[in-house]
Amino acid sequence: MRMNTTLVINSKGGSGKTTIATNLASYFAANGIPAALMDYDPQGSSLNWLQVRGQVGEKIYGANAAPQKGGRIRSVEMFIPANTQQLILDAPAGASGLLLQEILRRPDCIVVPVAPSAIDIHATAHFIRELLLVGKIRARSVRLAVVANRVRSSMPVYQPLERFLNSLGVPFLTRICDSDAYLTAAETGLGIFEMGESAATERQEFLPIAEWVAQRKPAPQDGNIIELTRPRWSPRSRPQPQFAAGPQSVSGQP
Repeated sequence: MRMNTTLVINSKGGSGKTTIATNLASYFAANGIPAALMDYDPQGSSLNWLQVRGQVGEKIYGANAAPQKGGRIRSVEMFIPANTQQLILDAPAGASGLLLQEILRRPDCIVVPVAPSAIDIHATAHFIRELLLVGKIRARSVRLAVVANRVRSSMPVYQPLERFLNSLGVPFLTRICDSDAYLTAAETGLGIFEMGESAATERQEFLPIAEWVAQRKPAPQDGNIIELTRPRWSPRSRPQPQFAAGPQSVSGQP
């Protein structure tokens, strides 16, 4: 099967890109689909998560695509195994110029997480407008969708952003709650699809993202949350991961 590449990006920092990227990768890995994470951020948050992950969960390959420093051979560190079916790109905040052009050459679909503040929503709307002006995205029919991230129950709905997305035919997939389950996942190297019933609500919220990425066909142009069939994953279908003792290396690194 041809590799499907998903870019998680927003020019605004603090939108939760790494949370979306790592949980997407773990969703596919938990379903037995060869997955890889490519981290373009010099902070290396996705690669740090993989290092913590070690042998706890299903194998996810890690690749370092951050701008070169020192004696690194970037092309070697960006290697992705040929059997990879789902590649997730974790982009840095504020990517621009040649780096942004390089990143945008790769994806089949783009997920833009947005934090709930008015400033973040305005900045994200501007960023999406700029993305849609990039000729290569339109020419290659790259799919684009938005996710509301770190939402608290007291926050109002994203009506201004949803109206803007509807006018562009960009789907608004789901709202991800501001939950401690994601903190636990980040600290243990797991994803919410590898956790127990304590993360059941978070899994239901996240499913529209994973299913939209996996469908490999043009998205509906009505801007609504996409309703798809259930995945083959279920909390009873896989044994709970066992935590390995001792130091671990980055999962999947050569």
